[in-house]
Amino acid sequence: QVHIVESGGGSVQPGGSLTLSCAVSGSISSIYTMGWHRQAPGKRRELVAVMTSGGGTEYGDSVKGRFIISRNNAMNTMSLQMNNLRPEDTAIYYCHADRILIPGLEEFDAWGQGTQVTVSS
Repeated sequence: QVHIVESGGGSVQPGGSLTLSCAVSGSISSIYTMGWHRQAPGKRRELVAVMTSGGGTEYGDSVKGRFIISRNNAMNTMSLQMNNLRPEDTAIYYCHADRILIPGLEEFDAWGQGTQVTVSS
């Protein structure tokens, strides 16, 4: 019922910056939480940052002070500004939309396909 498009991944040197974007389309009334999670090879998927429709945010400990999440509720879009990137930030980054409300349906969540971020010299 929804389509998620992520963009902005790529390769960058340590200390560099990247911005990831996510757009959720469909007959959506609202999305309560939008966020980014990441998964590095051989590791579990972990929280990077989430933002509620009311503006509340939560960040993973390893990215606090370096990453900034923002969203546009009206457009159902979200961005993640990643600064001072480190090799350990290398992972596939996934957009997650939680408690999506579409008239006539129960709330549900959805994941994007993921976008690769590589930090290497």
